[in-house]
Amino acid sequence: MDHNDPYQLARRTIALVLAGGRGSRLHALTDRRAKPAVYFGGKFRIIDFALSNCLNSGVRRISVLTQYKSHSLLRHLQRGWSFLRSEFSEYIDLLPAQQQIDEHSWYQGTADAVFQNITILSAQKPDYVLVLAGDHIYKMNYANLIADHVSQGARCTVACVEVPLADAQGFGVMTIDEQRRIVRFDEKPRHPQPMPGSTDHALASMGVYVFDADYLYELLKADSQLSGSSRDFGKDIIPALVARGEAVAHPFGLSCVKSTPDAPDYWRDVGTIDAYWAANMDLTLPLPELDMYDRSWPIWTFQEQLPPAKFVFDDDDRRGMGVDSLVSGGCIISGAYLRRSVLFSRVRLHSYSQVEESVILPDVQVNRHVRLRKTVIDTGCVIPAGMEIGFDAEADARNFFRTEQGVVLVTRDMLARVAAPTPSAGEPG
Repeated sequence: MDHNDPYQLARRTIALVLAGGRGSRLHALTDRRAKPAVYFGGKFRIIDFALSNCLNSGVRRISVLTQYKSHSLLRHLQRGWSFLRSEFSEYIDLLPAQQQIDEHSWYQGTADAVFQNITILSAQKPDYVLVLAGDHIYKMNYANLIADHVSQGARCTVACVEVPLADAQGFGVMTIDEQRRIVRFDEKPRHPQPMPGSTDHALASMGVYVFDADYLYELLKADSQLSGSSRDFGKDIIPALVARGEAVAHPFGLSCVKSTPDAPDYWRDVGTIDAYWAANMDLTLPLPELDMYDRSWPIWTFQEQLPPAKFVFDDDDRRGMGVDSLVSGGCIISGAYLRRSVLFSRVRLHSYSQVEESVILPDVQVNRHVRLRKTVIDTGCVIPAGMEIGFDAEADARNFFRTEQGVVLVTRDMLARVAAPTPSAGEPG
């Protein structure tokens, strides 16, 4: 048996998925759910991508650490991710904040979340610990990452990706030498430095780390005793390791999973409404950069049993049709026009409505003569007949949440505050 084989290394690894994030930049989308539980891509949740990467990579001992508004996330994991077999040492363990260290502190930061579960973690006797942010969209072979960690002789490896310099303020930005050792690390810098050889891109941390297990335990215990620490990997642990020369980088391109060799490396932080909308819109392209149809690297999720999507009416003035769109099970497009949009489960579009460049989450009803453009509609919304959203910037900003780039977020609470126009075309049908 080759103990340095990537598959064997993956089996000696435990993954810790940090899924307690508040996701405040997504505004009302995270009022009722944690960011990893936000819907994405027509049928998935954001956390499904990190979990699917684990399964497809052979990392099948997984713990998910939750904290902020975790009910919908825990329910999703229980319904859709309970198929692993403990008989084969496979599991997804749910670790909500439980004040395990004392009776006063919930998880104070990402590092503290791991530290508070160190007894549970060490009892499984892993050789390596894979720490993952649960709120990014990407496909990555973690087995290759772990193998690179071992071959580099590092005790800590940080996965990194190139991002536009204009977006780098929201990430940990690093500088590496020719041996890929990280020589500088700045967490969310106000003035990020471009990577060598580039003027418009920076090298950013993906929030994906590999540690030798015993080494990680030492780091977390030492950090827990430091006054002034925020108990965070990006703010405290990684910068300290960089200062000691003990962290190396793993470029995303070495383990990115893509359908063709010439496809771009795909990784998205969908942490703002604009980024979330844009990433969903990318999926409506004929050849999107993120291939969700790759059967060799499937994205797993909770699959509710629903009837097929249905398009009805073919009259000259009332035709149910969709163009360049993703439409999930249980949807009915009844005499409405749909273009370049993503519809999640059980969405109903009624006659004479037009929906363009929109992301419609589950259980939304769009009544007659509605016009939507460049919107994100949260779950359970009922759009009143005759309402128009996305055409009057001033009215959109007054009634809903409108971003600087013109994306309009609509929730049930926002709709309840808006006086619905008088229906002019009868009942929905």
